[in-house]
Amino acid sequence: MRDAGLEREELTAGRGGPAAPLLPGLYVTATPIGNLGDLTLRARDVLGRVDLVLAEDTRVTRKLMSAYGLKTRVERYDDHADDRRTEAVLEQIAGGARIALVSDAGTPLVSDPGYRLVKAAAERGLLVSPLPGPSAALAALSVSGLPTDRFLFAGFPPPRSAARRAFLEELAPLRATLVFYETGPRLAESLADMVAVLGDRPAVMARELTKLYETVVRGSLAALADDPVCQAPKGEIVVIVGPGSARAASADDADRALAEALERASPAAAAAEVAKALGLDRRTLYRRALELKGAA
Repeated sequence: MRDAGLEREELTAGRGGPAAPLLPGLYVTATPIGNLGDLTLRARDVLGRVDLVLAEDTRVTRKLMSAYGLKTRVERYDDHADDRRTEAVLEQIAGGARIALVSDAGTPLVSDPGYRLVKAAAERGLLVSPLPGPSAALAALSVSGLPTDRFLFAGFPPPRSAARRAFLEELAPLRATLVFYETGPRLAESLADMVAVLGDRPAVMARELTKLYETVVRGSLAALADDPVCQAPKGEIVVIVGPGSARAASADDADRALAEALERASPAAAAAEVAKALGLDRRTLYRRALELKGAA
């Protein structure tokens, strides 16, 4: 027998358009990060038809709702909501309510509230449906000009330098583009710590995306750290950092690789294999392979 939760997810996923039935559930709804025109048609439709909108800040969400003439009731739900509040929301959905969850801007749960509620609803077997849309992280990544085939969203770095550097040390070995959120007052110091820990990698600072003063600055991390534009700017900020270079293989790395290759190949073949894998000189590796073979 198929899982009932999966059945319900598949049932709603195949239905589109304003006339589609809106089943009881939690609708995780992305809202504009600046330009109100970025609200999707589906999000507008669902926000107008749900029984309740849960918002990070009701004042922000009511402005959005008012701009689109939506009259749905809006209530506060953020990371300070207690277990009783979460349970009450779950009971409403279980009783047939359709509830939308929004943050102040962008996609909920991406450095925004909502994780506990979504997790609890999913564990309860209730319908949790995404309404995708704006995200500052993806918007910045898409215009960065940096590799997008592998990236890590790291959120906000710690506010103090020592903790921030320790945080960056964990990310330094990753061969992936790194995506951070940062505040204006901390940006210059954060960029300086990135230079110290990650090295002078290519980077992008994107500020106020989709808004009137949208700014995208490309350069090295060191250049960005010294750029006057990056000295305590106002607005929402995303920092994109390109992937680091691979660490050069050490003599120990070469010996380990050669020893493994020699178990199934001749010294010449083992040297050729390791040279290709580690980017080292084949002839040097061949001599070392003969030494290891003789010592075995």
